[in-house]
Amino acid sequence: MIREKTIVLGVTGSIAAYKAVELASKLTQEGARVNVVMTTSAQEFVTPMTFRTVTQQPVVTEMFDIASEISAAHIALAERADVVVIAPATANVMAKLACGIADDMLCCTVLATKAPVIVAPAMHANMYENHATQENVSKLKARGFTFVGPAYGRLAGGASGLGRFAEIGEILGTIHQVLGRGGDLAGRRIAVSAGGTREPIDPARVIGNRSSGKMGYAIAEAARDRGAYVVLVSAPTALNPPVGMEVVQVETTIQMRDAIVNATAQADALIMAAAPADFRPVATAESKIKRKGETITLELVENPDILGEVRSDLARVGFAAESENVVENATEKLKRKNLDLIAANDITATDSGFDVDTNKVVLIDRDGNVEDLPLLSKYEVANRILDKVVELLPKESV
Repeated sequence: MIREKTIVLGVTGSIAAYKAVELASKLTQEGARVNVVMTTSAQEFVTPMTFRTVTQQPVVTEMFDIASEISAAHIALAERADVVVIAPATANVMAKLACGIADDMLCCTVLATKAPVIVAPAMHANMYENHATQENVSKLKARGFTFVGPAYGRLAGGASGLGRFAEIGEILGTIHQVLGRGGDLAGRRIAVSAGGTREPIDPARVIGNRSSGKMGYAIAEAARDRGAYVVLVSAPTALNPPVGMEVVQVETTIQMRDAIVNATAQADALIMAAAPADFRPVATAESKIKRKGETITLELVENPDILGEVRSDLARVGFAAESENVVENATEKLKRKNLDLIAANDITATDSGFDVDTNKVVLIDRDGNVEDLPLLSKYEVANRILDKVVELLPKESV
């Protein structure tokens, strides 16, 4: 969890330094205390005032008197940090850290901290691929540093190659993952399904539904953030694959069933947030069906019940998207599917259900206990569900 965590953000002299402003802003919006440390060269690209404005925290630079104010600052930051993130990280800074050189505030802080360190390189491809740089990367990884990126893409100066600063979402996901180590789901394997499956009618058309996958993705991310090893089985969505988990992409319900059965072989819990299609065409046309001004008949057959084919000795959570009699219908589904917990929501309610970032659900367990949650973000709903999952898991191995 990022809220109320202290994140030391080291910014070095790369053109990508301007992107660190967005990273600092998003971390602050999530409730973290962000202390920025800038090298002298970083200040040639972005001013300290910019970071101070978005974080509402003082920015540490090389401009202070080393004999007075700054002399103990690196120790204070190092001890206070829950994680240190160097983004962007230049080849020069990585070389100094690999060699244990502490001649600036950032390197002093990193060498003095016991917090995990995340490095997001950004440089020209030739510099990154140079043997010396790769040797330094290997040294830092061996010391426990976590690397995110670089990515392949267009670089400063117009060239393309491996050295582009990682996407902000990827860095954020990595920070969440690192901070989640040791959470209440550490050591657990959680399988999560998400999205709506598609059953092909012909090469151009499918039977589908309105599921966006947002709820399942939020559950997967929340489980990751609490330390779990997550396998996300995802039907097609418009969402970016989350960082720090195994993602299995599927399209049809049968493909999802096979992936879920495989993912739950050694799992502690299964959370079925996907919306698998209940029916599929008996036959799929080999070529696109043309309009002829007449009706056509589409013969359907039932898809397999995924929950009916997975182990019954793991914690099982399902979802019920209902348009009426929400609690009654969800309770019936919980019993029929042999679930430990079901999250039910009224898909006709405002700001709840498909393709929105919020959800209002009712949690019902196998003992008949009903908890009506207020309208929450899907990530918050995910954590409320995971609170229940933690209670379902055997206490001796939590």
